[in-house]
Amino acid sequence: MGTDRAARIVIAAAFIVSTFTSQPLYAAGKPSPEASNAPRRRVVVSIPDRKLAVIENDDVVSVFAVAVGKPATPSPSGTFTIVNRVSNPTYYPSGGGMVAPGATNPIGTRWIGLSQKGYGIHGTDQPKSIGHAKSHGCIRLRNEDVERLFEQVRTGDVVELHAERTPELSQIFGEK
Repeated sequence: MGTDRAARIVIAAAFIVSTFTSQPLYAAGKPSPEASNAPRRRVVVSIPDRKLAVIENDDVVSVFAVAVGKPATPSPSGTFTIVNRVSNPTYYPSGGGMVAPGATNPIGTRWIGLSQKGYGIHGTDQPKSIGHAKSHGCIRLRNEDVERLFEQVRTGDVVELHAERTPELSQIFGEK
């Protein structure tokens, strides 16, 4: 009898919610029609080319030069998602302490965190490092570039970090 009552309450609650919302309810795992209208966006990073591209609906919309991980602390390869976006981040070095937002902050003016803990796409206080393997594994852009990128991406977007050239990377970034 208790489970019957609980089931009736759940059904009544679902009816009330669906009656008073303007959007229909959708089964778990099925996207709403609005989701299918959103652009398919992904960020593609070629570690050997030291470049990043934003791709929407299979069209390259932006390309940026980047710094990647140095040999002792290489950038990871694989497919990740953006888990957070922070303007004017505070940096917490692994040895302790903190660096407040500002001109001497090593992660620059924006942080785009990845699903691989501790890794992200960010700005820099060392713009001459761009185009080189100089980071601790993160993908580093000039501050003005990461600010543009920050406006183009959203939490949940896919980020692909490629350690080797592929035919698709040759199409995106050109032949080496």
